[in-house]
Amino acid sequence: MLYKYTLKDSKTTSPIFLVLTDESGTELVIATPLRALSAKWDHDKGMPKNMYEKTYKRLNLRLDRIKIGVAEYLREKEQKKQPISKIAISRLIRKYAANTDFQYAEGTLLRHLEDYITKRGHFIAANTRSRYMVFLRLLERFEGYQRKHYLLDDIGSTFVKEFLNFGSNEKYSTSTIHRTIDFVRTVLNHLEKRGIRTLSYELEVSKRKSPHQIVTLNEDELIKIRNTVLPDHLNAARDWLVLSCYLGQRVSDLMRFNIEMLEMLDGLPCLSFVQQKTQKEILLPLHPVALDILSKNNQAFPPRLSKQKYNEQIKQVVQLANINSLVKVRKRKGYRGQEMVIQKWQAITSHIGRRSFASNFYGKIPTALLMEATGHSTEQMFNRYISSADTERTRALMAYFYDDEKAEKSIVGDVISHLTANGFNSR
Repeated sequence: MLYKYTLKDSKTTSPIFLVLTDESGTELVIATPLRALSAKWDHDKGMPKNMYEKTYKRLNLRLDRIKIGVAEYLREKEQKKQPISKIAISRLIRKYAANTDFQYAEGTLLRHLEDYITKRGHFIAANTRSRYMVFLRLLERFEGYQRKHYLLDDIGSTFVKEFLNFGSNEKYSTSTIHRTIDFVRTVLNHLEKRGIRTLSYELEVSKRKSPHQIVTLNEDELIKIRNTVLPDHLNAARDWLVLSCYLGQRVSDLMRFNIEMLEMLDGLPCLSFVQQKTQKEILLPLHPVALDILSKNNQAFPPRLSKQKYNEQIKQVVQLANINSLVKVRKRKGYRGQEMVIQKWQAITSHIGRRSFASNFYGKIPTALLMEATGHSTEQMFNRYISSADTERTRALMAYFYDDEKAEKSIVGDVISHLTANGFNSR
């Protein structure tokens, strides 16, 4: 049986109909009490165009629950070899469409995941809880896609294959799908410790290591940014951007810094603060560049900016500094992430300072000391902030390769001209 939602007409707002098509091609069209704007409806897929818009997120959740309820009814009738009733299906549709306080049934996967999140609420940070809820909502959409509720006994190798197939067909990133499976395995392991038998050992996913796409500002680019003449209204954003690249802190901590947080250690100034996300106490020595910025601001930190304004203005700062080499990034297009090539200034966000700090000082300062500054607990987490392409070491190697006495400049020039003509990027 094929399931598809369709709108009755292309008017501004239209009722949504569920169309059931059997193997012979016979259609059963049933009205739902739900409505949608035609302009915001994907007529090919039979669903809202943007499920991340609040109104349509709720609508899509109801549509998924209707599909699951109808599919369960049809499976029951097929097993009992009984005829289906359009009236009974209409009644089911109205029931699920009207239910705004839906609760997961006892023993289902989603009920166990919800209980895990709720009971660990006081143990986990707000960001972690938000990430868990993203996984939960994704699994809700998966159940709608499969038209069934998964019980705990259903969660094994077959579930993994079906979920990977769903992720591929719906164009979710591999990382999102794998992290969701990891979350499910974490919850199953938690249940095992409570004496509930699961198939957690079957939730193994072969992970291919993909290139780490990290955008950073190297030291040459930072010098360029510092020396660029800017309009007055962008000076504070420029100072915070440079500070972030030499302090390595999250913007949530960065914008709280003030002169009262400074302490002297062996005659040199350090920042003493508690990281908001991790609640770790940090004592961070100030880099000479950071001291220069404080001096420029009359021995104070620059005026604070909202996160939104900061993100907007640092893009302008980097653009005006003519930092426009091409970088490959993953950005949201519509409601899915897609890889694309853009100019570096377009990829600048508040997190670039933390990544630049880790990448620029990696190999020059012991990793343990860098982790002490950033507040990372494990080297594995820290390494996610390191650009895989160490251009500074590459440049040092190039200095030996292309020394005047060791290379034929005419040959090198010919090759470079060819690469440039064929669109190869320059860092």
